[in-house]
Amino acid sequence: MTVTTTPRRTVLAAAVAAAVGSTASLPSGAAAAEGSAAGGRRRPAASTIHNKSWTTAAQWRSGTADGVTVVTGARPGVAVGTPAGTADYADPHTGTTRSWEYATWLSPRQRAATPANELIASWNAETPAGTWLRVEMRGTYTDGTDTPWYTLGIWASGDEDIRRTSVDDQSDGRSSVWTDTFAVDDPAAGPLLASYRLRLTLYRAPGGGATPTVWRLGAMTSAVPDRFEVPTTEPGPAAGVEVTVPPYSQNVHIGRYPEYDNGGEAWCSPTSSQMIIESWGRAPTEEDLAWVDPRFDDPQVCHAARYTYDYQYAGCGNWPFNAAYAATYSGLQAVVTRIATLADAERLVAAGIPLITSQSFYEAELDGAGYGTAGHLMTVTGFTEDGDVIANDPASSDNTAVRRVYARRQFENIWLRTKRYDAAGQVRSGTGGVCYLYFPTELTEQQKSALAAVGID
Repeated sequence: MTVTTTPRRTVLAAAVAAAVGSTASLPSGAAAAEGSAAGGRRRPAASTIHNKSWTTAAQWRSGTADGVTVVTGARPGVAVGTPAGTADYADPHTGTTRSWEYATWLSPRQRAATPANELIASWNAETPAGTWLRVEMRGTYTDGTDTPWYTLGIWASGDEDIRRTSVDDQSDGRSSVWTDTFAVDDPAAGPLLASYRLRLTLYRAPGGGATPTVWRLGAMTSAVPDRFEVPTTEPGPAAGVEVTVPPYSQNVHIGRYPEYDNGGEAWCSPTSSQMIIESWGRAPTEEDLAWVDPRFDDPQVCHAARYTYDYQYAGCGNWPFNAAYAATYSGLQAVVTRIATLADAERLVAAGIPLITSQSFYEAELDGAGYGTAGHLMTVTGFTEDGDVIANDPASSDNTAVRRVYARRQFENIWLRTKRYDAAGQVRSGTGGVCYLYFPTELTEQQKSALAAVGID
């Protein structure tokens, strides 16, 4: 079997693979405009990966609000207060135009840890019926000029009011948005991304009392060096540790729901997401699953595919949409980030936090997989005593075959590299350690420490 993705994801990975390290610095004007980065966790100096999230009431108040109110309590966020105005939205996937009340929140300017070639945003939100949201970013390059406002996602947890979607054909000739990821077109030539601001627009039906509520908004910036090989790590704190995660196969769904990309190889991301969601004790209700054909087993996987589906991408592999779906479950948070080393993944697993990894390889590069892929998601659930990777791989014939053990060195390299050769010897791309992290709002001290070690607060 060969697992594939749509051309847009392949192009995105190619943009990642073009990344090279840079020693460029901020121009004085941009540096003077930067706010303090103290609120963001920074990776060690050797890493270019930097995460920044807004989650506390004080952080939400640090932004610029127009019609938005800060929600306090156990899980602070932002919601529509007195709307800033009304706007029409022509949904390209339904052909309908409707008027909506809206309110906006603009983040403080955030500096990348080092000049970056890529940014991926994440958000956790509730969007009741009659509401939705848009996430945008505007970057400042290292030469002091700005990008346009780029849309990184138009999203709702449901699909009755609008169709969640990415936006194609966004570029200024120096950077582009590939489905869910901002990428500098030519990192070697520059300029790179020095800083950015995120803009959140909340929409609701005019006169309605419902409002979207956003609890987490953030982004990961990085400039992963161009590499075919990554350094080898030794087994660490998770040797012999395995987190209990239910096994689900994507391939038992082949041919199901063509309107959500037909199951099978196209459903690796929502299948992986559902496995990790359920490992935290969350699951859709019987009412949630009432729409699924009762003849289908594992209906929750069908549900995840429907509610992660990106109508522009025409698939379920939009990274932030998967994270946002996971965070619709009570008490769960989710981010898309990068991991610098397999040792970081071990810290997470040792703390009881499994992760979803994105990788590409040809069959001979991963013993025991039995397939090759231009892009595939699987879950890392543990490590053997010898440090090999225990994975729930949804690209399996059935649920009983999902649990796999992959050689540490092979897995580490196929996940963390940015460039690779395919079976024909042609140069292809890799994701450079992209992963999804889903975790509860109530964390142990060990879990907080493990997340902090990979830049998540």
